[in-house]
Amino acid sequence: MVVRRPSPISRWSTALRWPVGIAVTSWRYMWQTTPVHRWELNGTLAEDGGPDLPAGVDERDLQVADDGTGTLFHRVYRTSIRGSALRAPDLMRQVTGDLDAVAPLGLARFQKVRGDEAHLRVGDEYVVRIPGPWDGPVRVVAVAENAFRLATMKGHLEAGQIEFRAHQTARSIEFVIESWARSGDRFSDVLYTNLRMAKEVQLHMWTSVLTRVTALAGGEMRNGIRVITHRVGADDSSGAAPDRDRARLARLRDLPVNYDPAHTDPTATGAGWHIDDLSAELPGEASGEPVAGGSWQVARQLMNGYQIADPHRVRGIFDHQAPLQGRDMLLEIRFMMLRAHVGVRVTAPYEEIRTVDGRDAHVFGWAYQTLDGHFEQGEMHYQLWKWLDDGSVEFRIHAYSRPAKSGPLWLRLGFRLVGRRQQLQFYRTACRRIRRLTESELELADVRRREQNLAPPTRTQPAAASEPNE
Repeated sequence: MVVRRPSPISRWSTALRWPVGIAVTSWRYMWQTTPVHRWELNGTLAEDGGPDLPAGVDERDLQVADDGTGTLFHRVYRTSIRGSALRAPDLMRQVTGDLDAVAPLGLARFQKVRGDEAHLRVGDEYVVRIPGPWDGPVRVVAVAENAFRLATMKGHLEAGQIEFRAHQTARSIEFVIESWARSGDRFSDVLYTNLRMAKEVQLHMWTSVLTRVTALAGGEMRNGIRVITHRVGADDSSGAAPDRDRARLARLRDLPVNYDPAHTDPTATGAGWHIDDLSAELPGEASGEPVAGGSWQVARQLMNGYQIADPHRVRGIFDHQAPLQGRDMLLEIRFMMLRAHVGVRVTAPYEEIRTVDGRDAHVFGWAYQTLDGHFEQGEMHYQLWKWLDDGSVEFRIHAYSRPAKSGPLWLRLGFRLVGRRQQLQFYRTACRRIRRLTESELELADVRRREQNLAPPTRTQPAAASEPNE
């Protein structure tokens, strides 16, 4: 292996480019025209912890996710490239032959410090030069015809792995960047989680890489770039809540519902109830009962995990291991700089065949009711309908609510001022979010099935110096 260290001139040159790089990056970020569709969900360590390091890899000086600090982020960036004259293996060879060819040069440079310049092999090392006082050392830990993976080393802002993959379909090249990482230290975690500066720089970097990969392929993007983030909480490997939120959640157990559902008629005149019904059409599937891994089942999993709520507006905190029936949920309501915590309780879930206008539908749903201390009173149903005759799938919300007559005064006053508008926006966002998440999860599952069918075994041992890169 050839080991190269940057010369003082090279390091000074990189340092002098930082201010210019930051300015150019900020300008491009504000004026980028590529559609970027991004969603964030709660995750679990079991599903989002990432792959183990391949056997035989040199682990010295590596900084894996367990060495990091704070929340674990599992991210998938992907795009479809149409109209390229290249095949996926040809494109990947061009990418691995010169990583700078796809790097946003105003933001980052891949400087190889170990290994042959002409090839990418396991054990090679790079330093990613970025604007700011940090470099990002990484080591190649896996290489295949259509993929390669990097692991961070000590001194990197992050701790984890990132993988680049390309596979061929009949009409496009699917290019995926997938990462599993925590912040490398507490300072990096503040930049990423609290100030969000590093998070936006990272987003711009990898979306720019996908844009440059598309240009290198000589094709066009189809439907922009899709970014899905799964967050795994730093305090609990299952993705559950920190201690203070768990204490709040435990206190809900003794709280009653803040109205009498048995003697409530939401349609009664003058009672002040709002009744809302919204729906969203989800991707269809074959007629008959719900298909394994299909739209209805994917949406059901999202619904049961309360992924329908935008976590920037409403964060649901609950015991992921608790049964759905009777589940207490602590809702953190976020409005501007304010945070409010209120409780709801899930009533009996239901799953049945319903007949409407002569058509049968397989319906699954559940509802929650507001608890004492909530600024609202009422009940909200989330439902999934699968029409058995034509396979169409719908997500539905049915709710009735009114302002509560008890609870913290400042919350009740705030709800009377802006709550109804925010409430309706939550409904609309939930419908839009579950549709897009269902579409994206189905697309990603299809991409992974194709990759499993097409990908050759990943090489985890360094290639001989004379062996050509494949």
